[in-house]
Amino acid sequence: MTSEVLRGAGAHVLVDDVDAPSLADAELHHVFRVLRVGPGATVTVTDGAGRWRPCRAGNGEIEPIGEVNQVARRDRPITVACSIPKQDRPEWIVQKLTELGVDRIVLLHAERSVVRWNPDRADRHLAKLRRVASEALQQSRGVWLPEIEGPVPAMEVLPMAAAAEPGAPPIGVDHRVVAIGPEGGWSQAEIAAAATTVSIGDTVLRVETAAIVAAARMIMHTE
Repeated sequence: MTSEVLRGAGAHVLVDDVDAPSLADAELHHVFRVLRVGPGATVTVTDGAGRWRPCRAGNGEIEPIGEVNQVARRDRPITVACSIPKQDRPEWIVQKLTELGVDRIVLLHAERSVVRWNPDRADRHLAKLRRVASEALQQSRGVWLPEIEGPVPAMEVLPMAAAAEPGAPPIGVDHRVVAIGPEGGWSQAEIAAAATTVSIGDTVLRVETAAIVAAARMIMHTE
């Protein structure tokens, strides 16, 4: 029933407090003008930390009509760490990983990375990615926002991760952190530093494709 209510709602909105939900002007415009949610329709709200509740749309406002629900997070969270790709592809990665329900996303600077975010711009990039995640959470009817971190040196993450590498064994049930290298691949030092290596397919994938495949395979082993 929980998933049916979320999927069937006219809109799903991220709010600061599900106990006393209120929508900002931009959110009200999106719900009532863009999505054209009518009076009496169900709107669900979430705090992005697993709590959500159903509300009823009124004339330009929403009113809680049900109890607050709590959805537990995975016992063993799933993390995708990936080297930063070019242009707007980091946004695409975050959008799709949020839709899939990944728990944590880490942006990496690898030895062969072409794209590197300097400290002055990193905060701005992360803020934009978190906005993308919020929009994706609402679209996908999720209730857990992923943690988004970075950029960090790949060598700090690899000792706790399975590095994606052609020819390695496939992702298995014990893998919960997979790291995706840059277009030029991992260096020998990075491969040596990784906890293990895993294969995500027989073809050479772009960073964003590899990130989605790795997440889908890890999630498959949790179901």
